[in-house]
Amino acid sequence: MTTFDRTRTSDLLDRSWDDNAQAWVRTVRGRQIESRRVATDQAIVDAVLDHRPERVLDVGCGEGWLCRVLQRHRVTCIGIDGSAELVREAMATDPHGDYHLLRFADFDRLQHLVRNASVDVAVFNFALLHEDVSAILEAVHRVLRPGGALLIQTVHPWTSSEKFEYADGWRSEDFTWSATAFPQHMPWYFRTLDSWVHTVRENGFLLERLREPAHPETMKPLSLLIDAAKPGV
Repeated sequence: MTTFDRTRTSDLLDRSWDDNAQAWVRTVRGRQIESRRVATDQAIVDAVLDHRPERVLDVGCGEGWLCRVLQRHRVTCIGIDGSAELVREAMATDPHGDYHLLRFADFDRLQHLVRNASVDVAVFNFALLHEDVSAILEAVHRVLRPGGALLIQTVHPWTSSEKFEYADGWRSEDFTWSATAFPQHMPWYFRTLDSWVHTVRENGFLLERLREPAHPETMKPLSLLIDAAKPGV
């Protein structure tokens, strides 16, 4: 496992998405990731639609695939991403969509892009990758309406730790699994199941359900999908 200087990891993470943007677009649009193809993409779509939202915030929207799918279900979707290149790709593919560039360090500006208490569901689909996510979750908490849902899909803490110590910490994604070459490794912060639950609760959300989308053949969990809520009035 690569060791990262904590003062540089956020910047490295943001820059890696700019550097890897075109490779990521080819990977997602080419449906090259088996776990997404067989389970996790549909899982996040179903989880959003279960809440019957009118307005969704997709944080870490990438090239915009989830927003485009939700729009086909007549759901208004606002896409936010920290990569200018990925936001450009989303806007080029969906010219009438609502996409914005917002980097991690500037997340206190979210309320300038999205009105407070105006969103029914906020989604992080494999996108909550920083160590300190309090500022992000606080900002999302403000723009969610009372009773609104927070959905976080992430790698499954147990099945993704077979070769690692089961403890919170920075890891490095080298994309060796991909048929597309990625220019840069990507640092990302791993959390245990207990840590995820604590992170959600300490930022003002009520944990409602934990789902484990599984491979249809092996039945091994491919992700952890956290369904939480902003307390109602």
